[in-house]
Amino acid sequence: MIQEVVRQLPPESTQQAVGYPSLFLLVALGALVPVVPTGALVSSAAVVALHQSSPFSLLIVFGVASAAAFLGDICLYWLGRRGVRSKNGSKWLRAISDRAAPERLAQAQQKLDENGAVVLVLSRLVPAGRIPVMLACLLGRMPLHRFARGDVPACLAWAATYQLIGILGGSLFPEPWQGVVAAVGLTLLISGAPAVWRRMRARFGH
Repeated sequence: MIQEVVRQLPPESTQQAVGYPSLFLLVALGALVPVVPTGALVSSAAVVALHQSSPFSLLIVFGVASAAAFLGDICLYWLGRRGVRSKNGSKWLRAISDRAAPERLAQAQQKLDENGAVVLVLSRLVPAGRIPVMLACLLGRMPLHRFARGDVPACLAWAATYQLIGILGGSLFPEPWQGVVAAVGLTLLISGAPAVWRRMRARFGH
């Protein structure tokens, strides 16, 4: 069934015309609200790009994904800063706070004090690390331009990492759909492993 769907896909040029804008919108949206598995999305797009004839497809996926992630981060940080400056806060600041566990926020604040913007660069590479570090930056009243400087390499590294996962999955299988399944599975495994580890540690008291 999946193989038949793949065979009936529209021409490559049509896929690109629809796929790149969709990738940009979904990654940007996923940076704002946690409804889109953006890492799996980028990995899947990399698999599809790997099987296309254009040598620039992977480069375009990397550029689109990193730019969309940066735009989403900047918009979310700007909305959060409005809440920090307001006496009554804002729904966006509350939403960011609700997504950051107190212990993760405390760790992020400590590491931000010790290592500065380096923590911001690494935050996107750690599963569930982006929001606690962003909230620590907001509570520390880091200026938007300073946050943006640290977020650029963070988004580039994030896009490159998940694209490499997609390339790995796509190179192992002859059919694109097989590579997509492998890349998505690997992405979800990487993203979910830290949460499972924390639950196990809490359950067994270590």
